Amino acid sequence: MFDAPHPAPPHAAAPGTDLRRYAALSIVAALVTIGMKTAGWRLTGSVGLLADALESLVNLGAACLAFWAVWYAARPPDDDHAFGHDKAEYFAAGIEGALVLLAAGSIVWAAIPRLIHPEPIADGFVGAAISGAASLVNLFVARVLRRAGERHRSPTLVADAHHLMTDVWSSVGVVVAVVLVAVTGWEILDPLVALVMAVVIVRTGYTLVRGAAGGLMDTALSPDEIADLETILRRHCAEGLDFHALRTRRSGTRRFASVHVLVPPDWTVQRGHDLCEALEAEMRAAVPGLSMITHLEPLGDPASDDDLPLDRF
Repeated sequence: MFDAPHPAPPHAAAPGTDLRRYAALSIVAALVTIGMKTAGWRLTGSVGLLADALESLVNLGAACLAFWAVWYAARPPDDDHAFGHDKAEYFAAGIEGALVLLAAGSIVWAAIPRLIHPEPIADGFVGAAISGAASLVNLFVARVLRRAGERHRSPTLVADAHHLMTDVWSSVGVVVAVVLVAVTGWEILDPLVALVMAVVIVRTGYTLVRGAAGGLMDTALSPDEIADLETILRRHCAEGLDFHALRTRRSGTRRFASVHVLVPPDWTVQRGHDLCEALEAEMRAAVPGLSMITHLEPLGDPASDDDLPLDRF
């Protein structure tokens, strides 16, 4: 017997409109920081500030993609997508990771010629102040996005937050490099810091792409979430029941799990059904947003053991 998946509780994820507000905030921040960093680059001629401006341009593309992803993922299930559209967020996170890698390549392309032929930086302290102000904008937005992404379990918002934090640390490096060049006159520090930024950005891009691939491949729930489900099952084992084939996966803001419930063969269908309803309710309370399916089987029936290769518990 298979019970139909129950809908996620209201607090499991925010409506798409709420998440779109966070994505829109990221778009505004990208536009503001692009203007500030471009002005700083034009004023100083610093390749580090140019690299910083290029990354903010990538931020804008990523923020627009995030806006689309959280809107599409929030669409309700339909005939062609019975389990919803949540995986759109993983596509967005993966593309964002690719954009981050593209930005790293652009930084290397701009920094190598300057490494070979260093050039002076004009108005270094003014450029550093502009870049520092832009990094504060990104820091604020990144913290907002990270809290929202973790609260609503949105891979897109979490990826965008990590991306912006990379921008923050990159900007800090640029500020340090520009100030050092202005104080010491060591012009080579500017392209060197830009190259270090590129390495850091590559790491972030790889992490985003890897996380998106894991989501598209139906990665299991976190160890803590699985442990919560197993604790509930073990508690009911004391009632003379048994369980096996616990399988889990996650998709965007939603969680999915299935388990085979073995009960004494003399139980009525109604009693077994009531048990499954109670189990599903406990599991949904332990893992908000969980869509749970239970399969009822009789203890001692050889057919119940035929699916032991599926055992996950």
